[in-house]
Amino acid sequence: MTCDDSCCQDEVETSASAAVESDRHDISKVDDRCFDDGNMSSRTEHTQLKMHRRMPLTTLLLVLILAAGVLAGSEAAFCPNGCDCDDETLVVSCINAKLDVIPIALNPSIQRIVLRENQIKIVDAAFQFYGDLRNVDLSFNHLVTIPDRSFDAQKQLVELHLKQNKISAVTDKTFFGLQSLTVLNLRSNYLETLTNGLFASLEKLEELDLGRNRISNVEPGAFQKLGSLRVLYLDDNQLQSIPSAALAPLNALAELHVGLNAFSSLPDDAFKGLERLAVLDITAAGLDNVSDDAFRGLGALKSLKLNANKLREVPTRQLSALTRLEELTLGQNFFTSVRSGAFRGLANLKKLEISGATLLGTIKRGAFSDNGNLETLVLSNNKRLSVLEDGALAGLPNLRHLMLRDNDFASFSEPLVAWNELRRLDLSENPVFCDCGVMWLADVLAPRNSSPVICAEPKELQGKPLRGMRPDELGCAFSDPRKQALLATLCAAGVAFFVGAVFVLYYRCKRRVRDAFKDYEWKNRTISRKEHEYQKTFSEDEYVVRAAHAAAAAGHHHHHHHHQQHNNNSHLNNHLNNPHSSLHLHQQQQQQQQQHHITSGVKPIPVTEL
Repeated sequence: MTCDDSCCQDEVETSASAAVESDRHDISKVDDRCFDDGNMSSRTEHTQLKMHRRMPLTTLLLVLILAAGVLAGSEAAFCPNGCDCDDETLVVSCINAKLDVIPIALNPSIQRIVLRENQIKIVDAAFQFYGDLRNVDLSFNHLVTIPDRSFDAQKQLVELHLKQNKISAVTDKTFFGLQSLTVLNLRSNYLETLTNGLFASLEKLEELDLGRNRISNVEPGAFQKLGSLRVLYLDDNQLQSIPSAALAPLNALAELHVGLNAFSSLPDDAFKGLERLAVLDITAAGLDNVSDDAFRGLGALKSLKLNANKLREVPTRQLSALTRLEELTLGQNFFTSVRSGAFRGLANLKKLEISGATLLGTIKRGAFSDNGNLETLVLSNNKRLSVLEDGALAGLPNLRHLMLRDNDFASFSEPLVAWNELRRLDLSENPVFCDCGVMWLADVLAPRNSSPVICAEPKELQGKPLRGMRPDELGCAFSDPRKQALLATLCAAGVAFFVGAVFVLYYRCKRRVRDAFKDYEWKNRTISRKEHEYQKTFSEDEYVVRAAHAAAAAGHHHHHHHHQQHNNNSHLNNHLNNPHSSLHLHQQQQQQQQQHHITSGVKPIPVTEL
């Protein structure tokens, strides 16, 4: 016996009412006579009712509503209120739609379903209807548990997002059947332990996010069979040490995030086996000690974040093993200075950031001497950083981005860096003293669209931007390039005129100057010779010979001076008789001879010629 569609609909509704009253009624007792070969859609709905005979009451009611709609002749899929269902792109989006269950009346061919920000508390068998799903997002719901094999029908599922729920435990069967899954996001849940083989069924998994849970224990085999895993987040948990044994099998891992845990140190070979690791994030992990060989084996590492730890100095020795490192973040540590050669061995370093280091005061000369490929340097928000020693930024020909924002610099040195070659420059929020010494900086800032440099002192310029400030405002004299050129020209002309005048005067008075020098030298020699003659003491024989020669030279005056000669002879005899009066007699004789020569015009004969 058969019945028409109305008969079948009435009987289904009657059976549904009975099922609601008992909450576990066996819907399979509906008479199969209501479904003949000509009414396959009704048979399909009846089969689905059988599959959900143990569903919660609300889910069962939804199934019955769907069945009623289909039996009424509706061929369109049911789209709940607050949802957006696109049958062309096969995407269903139900964001903040106040759903408390997963809809089961959607298009069976959908490939992506987004159920974010609802009140869904459990993953039931609803997903069994959607075997073509590629992407499922159940983030920001109230999921507490996920029954085993809940995704058994999702053989093609690629991404599963369960972020921000209340999931406290999963088993090795929770994700059974997800053989194509590449992304699993369990961030911000309540997981505490990762047991051995927990993700063994996810052999194609490439990204696993377990961050911001309560994980304190990772068993050595927790990541077994994850040979394709490339990205792993274990940050913001309660780990006391790096789970080195569990990480060792992940030989394809490229990114590891383990910051915001409670590490106190990194032991030697902490990341053994991770030869392909390119990104390592250990931000805010409480590190105060890094062993010399902590990073041994990380020959492919390109990015390292060690900021917000308790390091008291740059770990130069430890970092030198990372020869391919290109990006390094070291801010919010306890450095007081960055010493010369602090980043020795990091020849490929391109970006360095040291921000928020509250104790950092000085960057030493040659701090980046080994980092010739550095392109970006960020030294920001270091409240005590006031000294960049001359040569601190020397040897950086490729530097193009310089961020010195919010430090304690009162001025900047013009030779510090090739300012005009920088593509990006930020010197804002520094207590700059604006005077003529920073006039060059105003010129550098003029063509740039960068954060303004505000004058902190002197008082009359406080709060004013340095860029565009006139030279006279900065107290500069002759700072105008045209005035400087004019002044330089005048100075050069003055010097040239002075030198020319000196040469002209020299050539004009050359003979006079030479004669004056000669007269001066001759007089000096004459005076010296006369002093030598007059100061010489003669013996008695020398005096007699000299007197006789003088008398012969002046023979025609013999009679005139006869009496004088007689007196001289008398004095000579007295001298011979009285040796003590010889000196006095000698002096008188010299005076008489000089007077005689003067009156007679005869030049005295030097003693040396006699």
